[in-house]
Amino acid sequence: MTTTENIRKELQALVDAKYKEFHSSLLPGVNNILGVRIPQLRIMAKEIIKKEDWRTFVESTDTNYYEETMLQGMIIGLAKMELEERMKYVAMFIPRINNWAVCDIFCGELKTAVKKGKETVWQFIQPYLKSSKEFEIRFGIVMLFHYVDNEHIDSLLEYADLFNHDAYYARMGIAWMLSLCFVKFPQKTMEYLKHSTLDNWTYNKTLQKAIESFRVDKDTKDILRNMKRR
Repeated sequence: MTTTENIRKELQALVDAKYKEFHSSLLPGVNNILGVRIPQLRIMAKEIIKKEDWRTFVESTDTNYYEETMLQGMIIGLAKMELEERMKYVAMFIPRINNWAVCDIFCGELKTAVKKGKETVWQFIQPYLKSSKEFEIRFGIVMLFHYVDNEHIDSLLEYADLFNHDAYYARMGIAWMLSLCFVKFPQKTMEYLKHSTLDNWTYNKTLQKAIESFRVDKDTKDILRNMKRR
């Protein structure tokens, strides 16, 4: 059997029917979910990395299941390699992203890459922030979560104000990013929101995400509720 076939067999042994039903409800339109939990996938990814043929699996397009794609993304983020090689694999993988879960887990696993080459990765994601494709731009936006810092906050708010995309998961990504900006830079983000040119849906969703945060105090949440656009 090929590496991919061996991994597929192992995945099939970990299927949880109830989890499949639950997870499928969160990913409408994704019809190839086996039902393997994320912590189990991460354990598998770390085991695959110990083998010499993890590159063969990551490079394979012979995948049948959502979990196989998720594993490929995890391995690209977790395996030890130079930044240049990792970014080549990232570029290879992005076209395979077709749902928010693979996108967001993948971006989270790239934390090490950002630490090793923050400005290199920053430049790498810029074209994706301008993409017309829903999950390419979602990838770029979720990668911006690694850049909610003093050096980049102005660029993030500037990007948000220029943002113009109709796709649901792109707009949700912007709302989520801005809520993180609000938690870390409340005064600067509040000032931005008061003059924001965001469309009403994305603006109100940003307020909602900030209100849902445990790191925003009750008085501030009341102010945000009164800022909602009708």
